[in-house]
Amino acid sequence: MKQVGTVRWISGPVVKARLSVPVALLEQVWVGTLGLAGEVIAREHDLATVQVYEQTEGIRPGEPLLSEGHPLEVALGPGLLGQTFDGIQRPLERLLEAGPGIERGTVTEALPDRTWRFTPRAVEGAAVRPGELLGTVQETPLIEHRLLVPSDLEGELTWIAAESEAARDAVVARVRERETGEERALTLMQRWPVRVPRPVRRRLEPDRPLVTGQRVLDTFYPVARGGAVALPGPFGAGKTVLQHSLAKWCDAQIIVYVGCGERGNEIAQVLAEFPALTDPASGRPLLERTILIANTSNMPVAAREASIFTGLAMAEYYRDMGYSVALMADSTSRWAEALREIAGRLEEMPAEEGYPAYLPSRLAAFYERAGVVETLSGEPGSVTIIGAVSPPGGDFTEPVTQHTQRFTRALWALSRDLASARHYPAVSWESSYSFYVDEVAGWWEEAGASDWSQLRRRAALILEQDARLEQIVRLVGSEALPDRQRWVLEAARMLKEGFLRQNALHPVDATCPPKKQASLLGLFVRLFEQGRDLIEFGIPLVRVRSAIDTGRLLRLKETVPGDDISLIEAAAHDTAAALAALRTGPVSGGGAKLVPGHERAESEEAP
Repeated sequence: MKQVGTVRWISGPVVKARLSVPVALLEQVWVGTLGLAGEVIAREHDLATVQVYEQTEGIRPGEPLLSEGHPLEVALGPGLLGQTFDGIQRPLERLLEAGPGIERGTVTEALPDRTWRFTPRAVEGAAVRPGELLGTVQETPLIEHRLLVPSDLEGELTWIAAESEAARDAVVARVRERETGEERALTLMQRWPVRVPRPVRRRLEPDRPLVTGQRVLDTFYPVARGGAVALPGPFGAGKTVLQHSLAKWCDAQIIVYVGCGERGNEIAQVLAEFPALTDPASGRPLLERTILIANTSNMPVAAREASIFTGLAMAEYYRDMGYSVALMADSTSRWAEALREIAGRLEEMPAEEGYPAYLPSRLAAFYERAGVVETLSGEPGSVTIIGAVSPPGGDFTEPVTQHTQRFTRALWALSRDLASARHYPAVSWESSYSFYVDEVAGWWEEAGASDWSQLRRRAALILEQDARLEQIVRLVGSEALPDRQRWVLEAARMLKEGFLRQNALHPVDATCPPKKQASLLGLFVRLFEQGRDLIEFGIPLVRVRSAIDTGRLLRLKETVPGDDISLIEAAAHDTAAALAALRTGPVSGGGAKLVPGHERAESEEAP
């Protein structure tokens, strides 16, 4: 590390320094005698502007600016899983051992100081290409860590370690570069610039969903593996709880959770709850396949901006091993606010609502790194990004929400009204959408739900009719409506209660497998159509209601374990039989029977 300049001007997280030697844009630097971590974000002749990732109180003009000559990087290797980092990848658990709080200027290696059992998977003398497998380490009982040939290296494997214990910086292989002839040593640890996307062989079209276990999302607004989705919602609408449920129950193999600028109590809740969560697929702690990044609202704002890309670099690292990764950012609004504060201190020309004019490009740089790819090793891998947005006052027309929708293909809009009515997850079926439906329809058919697309459209039509009728009901009341319209309201209510509403704390209802989802959806859609046909046949609504065991149907989501749908099929059969009996059974009163084509028998009396 050498001195490259001298501090001349300080304004919060922004520092300007007079350079004595050239530095590159986005180069990582250390500011002042305390060595505060920062990054060069602008250059003008010999004047560099630095955003500092720590509090700058006490820094004075004249203090040194130091650099090692590389951009902001993350350490990649075994030991990332199960850890909690701050926005610049300092491990919080190990910092806590030194005492409460994080001392400014603290530099700690991200990977733990321990050994791993390295198993070679290549032979000496072999020609190796970027992305090829050299060896493996069992990072956790759930995840095998794969040591790959770096993306910028191709040549001959001259030596590889035998199966043995290896530390993070121990040399485990040597490769002679084909072009230069120089031999390069490889360790378990490597570094990567956080703002540079990791290379892949090619991007693939998404063709299967990220199964979240949330019925309203998987059925109505699915996101494909490798997709990007926006999750906007006002305060109290349940964004954090929904993301916790997604982290636990989605079928991604690796979870990267970035708490970016959220309130300290929420981050503390995450840090307290995640170690106690159990991975439902294995029964092991969920933390064994999870990386947490915590950056609370009282931490330096510049670190928020870095935390998003820190998490993304680690997500791409595991993607390159062939894993499916889900990255959850909570929330990108706080990240955008950090951009706005820094832009204001730099006296940049503000755009809409004070955000910098480059807000859309920064959002694009984040969301466009999602995708399903063919890695350099030839295996498929994916990074799915779920970005929470916290629009002030729940206004979805504000810039962050609007620009985010430009770069995502799904929107899970949370509703304050649904949350107030205790309907969770409070995903609005009027404002949400997904453009991944066609891509994932084939997967649902292969999973046994051949009529998934049709059921989904028919259920959406029920909700659409219900929304229109609700406006009339507010004016004249439901009793003024004819039976067929009142039946729409009744069927929509059962669809909402028995399918869309889901209890994140219930041992059975917290998640719902795809097979159970399709079966439940089919039950409520066909129930609506059977009741509609009966009412058109002339059966009064009150008799249709009396033939349905509503309580039994609404409890199915909580009484059917896993994907055993026999109870759902039995309930559907019994309900269909009870409704079919109304066509031929005696009517109340005079005992006349209905004849097809007649609205009602004249002797029929209202029950």
